[in-house]
Amino acid sequence: MTILFIAGTDTEIGKTIVTTAIAAYWEKYYSAQRLGLIKLLQTGIGDFEHYQKIFTASELLKIVCPLSFVTPVALPIAAEHENRPISLDLVWNSLVSLEKNSDFVLAEGLGGLGSPVTWELTVADLAGEWRLPTVLVVPVKLGAIAQSVANVALARQQKINLKGIILSCPHPISPQELKDWAPMDLIQSLTGVQVLGIIPYLENINDLDKLAQVAANLDLEILLKNQ
Repeated sequence: MTILFIAGTDTEIGKTIVTTAIAAYWEKYYSAQRLGLIKLLQTGIGDFEHYQKIFTASELLKIVCPLSFVTPVALPIAAEHENRPISLDLVWNSLVSLEKNSDFVLAEGLGGLGSPVTWELTVADLAGEWRLPTVLVVPVKLGAIAQSVANVALARQQKINLKGIILSCPHPISPQELKDWAPMDLIQSLTGVQVLGIIPYLENINDLDKLAQVAANLDLEILLKNQ
């Protein structure tokens, strides 16, 4: 499967920056190949609009968001407010179509793995049922170790193909805080999942050259090849 699903432990923890950085890396080092970029589900204004702003859509890059709601709350609640159905068939068909027309697809999730998609399903349920190769984004903060352990456990429960963990710094932190809050060796030991690297705090999240450089420091070949 030529899809990589970018999941997280929560909202506002760096999924979009990780997705943007990998996309920037792809455009720089795989420039002759087609990339699909999809925000599977969205509530409120944000990630999809960011991708449209920062990237220029072309024959080699397609950006889609098959299902979005204006109300910036949990998806089932937003659907209730707007009296609209949550069509997961539409999302799945859009993903399949994008994969057929791309060499690689980056798919960003909604909220965290435990976030609701319907009254019965979570993001983790979709990732497992759709058999999406997944990378888990964990924010560097106090509690990062526990969040890593809990979300990896949820991923295993739903039989998600978890390819690795990426640590993200949504706020400035010191080297000592990084060492104390998110020690790679301890997270890997407790979860059995490889930590592929760290996305540092970036003041300018629109600098594609810097984002590609940051992504180059991750162990991306695990994610971009042998899907």
